[in-house]
Parts: sequence; C-alpha cells; structure tokens
Amino acid sequence: MSDSLILEVANIETDVLTGIYSEETGRPQPLRISIQAWLTPRDGYSPDCPLSASKNYMDLKFAASDGLPKHVHFKLIEAVADHICETLFLQDARIERIAVKIVKLAISENGEEIGITLTRERRG
Repeated sequence: MSDSLILEVANIETDVLTGIYSEETGRPQPLRISIQAWLTPRDGYSPDCPLSASKNYMDLKFAASDGLPKHVHFKLIEAVADHICETLFLQDARIERIAVKIVKLAISENGEEIGITLTRERRG
C-alpha cells in the first residue's frame, strides 16, 4: 500500500447561482461545500518543511468560493462540483483525485444533508 496525503476543507458556505426550478433560477442559493484532494506525499516532512512541499489549503477554499464564477448559472450542483475539480486540477499537477461534497442548504430541513458527492480522478 502506498502513502497518500489528503488535504481537506469542510463546510464552506457560499452562494451560487444554481437550480432548475423557477423558484431557484435568477438568485443565488446557499451551498455547503467540502473538498478532499489527494496528493502523492513526500517521503517525509521535517519541522521546517516549506509550504511548497504540500498544497495551500486556501487554494481549495478559493475553488469552492471566490473561484466560482458569480454570473454563471449552474443548472445542476454536479456542474458546480465539476468546476471545482477542474479548477484544482488546473492549479496543481500533483493532485491525483478530488472529492467534492455539496449540500443544498435551502432545501435541507431538520439538519439533514441533501446533495451530492462527486469524486474525480485526474485524466490523462
């Protein structure tokens, strides 16, 4: 079994233009987004290891917030997750796989989580 490194950011809340129903279109909906990104780790990490030896968590946060286009309407939250994956794959060739979980907060009641998880591996 080989080593793996999974960077994670969880429960980022952001508003995104998404939805297919008339009451959803034309206004942003609140989404809760969590991301896991798999990288091949170094052989070891010393106490003075530079950030360049890993990936900045803020890049993951950016892909799930400010990196989403504000004037694009995503019919499906699957398309939002796909955009996040593509953004991260373009940012860093070391990322091997990404999992994006999106919860639609506007339709959640009583604390349940209604949404999707898209897992994508780097192609080619």
